[in-house]
Amino acid sequence: VGDKVMVLARSGLWQEVVNVPASHTFPMPEGMSFEEAAALLVNYITAYMILFDFGNLRPNQSVLIHMAAGGVGTAAIQLCKTVENVTIFGTASASKHEYLKESGVAHPIDYRTMDYAEEVRKISPKGVDIVLDPLGGSDTSKAFNLLKPMGKLITYGVANLLTGQKKNLMAMAKTWWNQFSITALQLLHQNKAVCGYHLGYMDEEVELLRSVVAKLVNLYSQGKIKPKIDSVWPFDQVAEAMKQMQEKKNVGKVILVPEAPKEESKKAEN
Repeated sequence: VGDKVMVLARSGLWQEVVNVPASHTFPMPEGMSFEEAAALLVNYITAYMILFDFGNLRPNQSVLIHMAAGGVGTAAIQLCKTVENVTIFGTASASKHEYLKESGVAHPIDYRTMDYAEEVRKISPKGVDIVLDPLGGSDTSKAFNLLKPMGKLITYGVANLLTGQKKNLMAMAKTWWNQFSITALQLLHQNKAVCGYHLGYMDEEVELLRSVVAKLVNLYSQGKIKPKIDSVWPFDQVAEAMKQMQEKKNVGKVILVPEAPKEESKKAEN
């Protein structure tokens, strides 16, 4: 009672008071703000398990991170930097490239004006060792073709379904039609791996998640990872917060808090 904790829940966190099982709570490390705690678990657990548990990331390898300036993207970049000599390719709109370079992305690619697969091949003709795929549809096929022998594709989302403010049935149909499919025999001939990851379906894997969080807390305490907060919005501005993401303006995590920060606390921060 009274401990400051981070919590994991599949839904229902956009409110002032929540009930979660004690097993889904994790003590906050010393010096961590509540905003950082809100930004840590989902993004960093996802990025960690994709890169290390599925991806088996090792020194001197290369990684393609889509949506590199988003929540999982920024977490993945920081985690890649904990391994020696990892080459990071990251897709994002041009305005975010300077930030990506400062963060450690060797090759930022503007997906709006360039074919990212072509750009990767110009620099690394054989492709990359790991692709993080939150896009789905035809991009998953592109990702698979970009893998080197013994490469791993980890798919963890279908962002291609989201094309605007409203559900676009054509986009959904197109993504579904283009959804990547492969047989075990084709995998055998290609010497590649395809993995699927969804943190929401790991509710029961308490010990596994606890061990990952312990590693993340350790990295945070060593100063090797730090959640990148794009902006903080009170509940009554949730529409604006969503718009910030929808229009792809955010660099890092968009955070909701019950009330707007008081002026005094803002002055204290300055």
